[in-house]
Amino acid sequence: MKLRNVMNEAGLWLIGIPVFLWTVAPIYHMMLFAFSSKDSAFSGKLWPDDPTLRNFQLVFEQKHHYLNYFWQQLASSVLIAFATGMLTLIVATGAAFAISRLRVRGGRFIMNAALFTYFIPAAFLAVPMYKAMGTYGLLNTRWALIIAMVTLAAPYAIWVLKQASDKLPLELDEAAIMDGASAWQLFRLVYLPLMTPSMVAIGTYAVLLAWNEYLYAFLLLSDEKTVPLSVALGLFMAADDSPWELLMTTGLVYALPPAVIYYTFKKYMVSGLTAGAVKS
Repeated sequence: MKLRNVMNEAGLWLIGIPVFLWTVAPIYHMMLFAFSSKDSAFSGKLWPDDPTLRNFQLVFEQKHHYLNYFWQQLASSVLIAFATGMLTLIVATGAAFAISRLRVRGGRFIMNAALFTYFIPAAFLAVPMYKAMGTYGLLNTRWALIIAMVTLAAPYAIWVLKQASDKLPLELDEAAIMDGASAWQLFRLVYLPLMTPSMVAIGTYAVLLAWNEYLYAFLLLSDEKTVPLSVALGLFMAADDSPWELLMTTGLVYALPPAVIYYTFKKYMVSGLTAGAVKS
């Protein structure tokens, strides 16, 4: 039995180490470029002889024509991501409460119909979404991307919150109703406090989804001052002599907020997104 455990552990290490190295390699190269000068970035060394913070200074002070609107683009990313998170929470929480606790007629059908949209790849919906935003006069506004992201995130968010809501004892609702609570009081005083972990998980999921989006942001926004930083990074590739060190530095800066958000709410992500997956 001991030999078998050793073999199993050795097998896990043999699989885990290559996967770890494969995952870390892009991050390592990003950091290598970020702390290297333009001349030493392609030296092939494991670490630059003279690490520098000049690239970060150039990015933060916007001292390159690709970085003229760095802070505005970063602010646009933050605004779009957190607006998406808040609106997704409002839509999904209200829908899950109505379907699971109020048992509105046709609620489950609507939820399943919304989930059915995931059978269609999101990339296939990009052009119809572009056409719809143009029809309603929202093209080239941040609202176009926010609405598109909420549309993509909401079906899954509703399903997760509905599954978590189904696990809450109905006796709590019955007791509150017997005490004279209205539907709004039931939602605000009973439902929301108990659903907080799942709501944090869903909010984090929606924020990260919007933060990392490129295709819809590229199609729906064209003003260089309002595009999110994910799209602005693509502009670095337009030149024949791309400033790779500045591209990687900007990418590293852009990658830090979602990493901080994820690890801050990691426990909620694990417990919240799996809530209701296994019923007792």
